[in-house]
Amino acid sequence: MSAPAADLFFKMETVKARNRYDGGRHRRRKGDDDMPLSMATTGEENIIRRIGGKEETRLFLEELGFVVGSVVTVISEASGNLIVNIKNSRVAIGKEMANHILV
Repeated sequence: MSAPAADLFFKMETVKARNRYDGGRHRRRKGDDDMPLSMATTGEENIIRRIGGKEETRLFLEELGFVVGSVVTVISEASGNLIVNIKNSRVAIGKEMANHILV
């Protein structure tokens, strides 16, 4: 495992351990790095921190309900495509779109 991959793995394991400690209520604390929604754990609530991409991509995601501060939960994942729960609705998005949503 390369050094950057090892650092990423360690950081992810640290966040998982912290989430177990506080019941998973607070996915991120001040100073933590954001991660793409495509890397989120299935069944865990996440708060949207930032939406990236071109203007039209951000508007499209906003129309689906993906706005900063919203709670999003990954319901299932298959081949990188996600089914997520956002604002009491289930939405299917591809991995490319999920990479623009940072939690």
